Amino acid sequence: MTTGAPAGTVTGMAADAAAAGAGRDRLTGLLAARLAASSRPGRRTDGARLALAIEGGGMRGSVSAGMALALQELRLLDAFDAVYGASAGAISSAWLLSSRPEGLRGWVDPRFTRALIRKRNLLHGRPLVDVERLIEQVYIHEFPLDYDSILATPIELHPLATDIDTGEAADLHHELTDCHALRLAIRASAALPVLAGAPITLGGRRYFDAGLAESVPFRQALRDGATHILVLRSRPAPAAPADAPAGPSFGARFVARVALRRHPPQLRASYLGRAARLVDDDRVLAAYDTGDAAPLGACAVHSIRPDPSVPSIGRLETDISLLERCFEIGHRAVHVWHAEILAGHVPQAGRELAA
Repeated sequence: MTTGAPAGTVTGMAADAAAAGAGRDRLTGLLAARLAASSRPGRRTDGARLALAIEGGGMRGSVSAGMALALQELRLLDAFDAVYGASAGAISSAWLLSSRPEGLRGWVDPRFTRALIRKRNLLHGRPLVDVERLIEQVYIHEFPLDYDSILATPIELHPLATDIDTGEAADLHHELTDCHALRLAIRASAALPVLAGAPITLGGRRYFDAGLAESVPFRQALRDGATHILVLRSRPAPAAPADAPAGPSFGARFVARVALRRHPPQLRASYLGRAARLVDDDRVLAAYDTGDAAPLGACAVHSIRPDPSVPSIGRLETDISLLERCFEIGHRAVHVWHAEILAGHVPQAGRELAA
């Protein structure tokens, strides 16, 4: 893969409330300018680095998958320099950057759910969430994902995973050397502990699902020097800001103590801290959206969330009607955002490109 705009660093950048307040306008302004100029990834001269961050969440990833497809349909994808995906978001990122982005509708295809969620596997001692079969068989023979086209695109793919030895988020972009490594990276990003079986080994290190360390992959984009980030959320905005949990739930403590007992303490600590990190992610992203502060630097960060009518589904949901509704709500959210926010920034040339 080729590199997009030059990446800098946001380390040590002072909080800048004014920049945050204008964050949405700055992001949509950059999108509009790149559309109007027919800017192409890998050939930028504007000095900006625009990243797309796609949240996962198991089958709740159907929401952000609908959003991703809408971005492609609106011809906005070429304005981005990099796409970051966590867990199910990494699967959607791969489809989005492939030669067949319409494959994102696979999230509501019964073949997808039958391949991924295999409850009968429990009777045979195999993983309940069969990511390996999905990536290595279904996406090659039944519902082909053009892995070569993902490697060839000038837009960078950054699948995230959790490093088992450190418990920290790991960006697997540098491991994407061929199609086999690409498939392993996607599997690593979605390798749920216990449910999906053994960890994935890639480049001499072992990985579990990205959600243990970074469920919403915007922080890695910040670390890579993004100047603008659009975040596709799979969860609606909370009715009120949530307080940090007093501690891990009983279920989380049980999994850490029993299922993860043979893994390093750093991984168990990361797993136990998931709920608190998600609350903090919501707080930070809300601050960027409202302009109350720029907690992690002056990068322009804006989130698109589904509306509150989105069904509340679990990671292992297989009801196709519910998944279709989630997908369409996410898809509609981006079209509404485009009509209400971006369209006002797009000059006539940009409107014609996005029409």
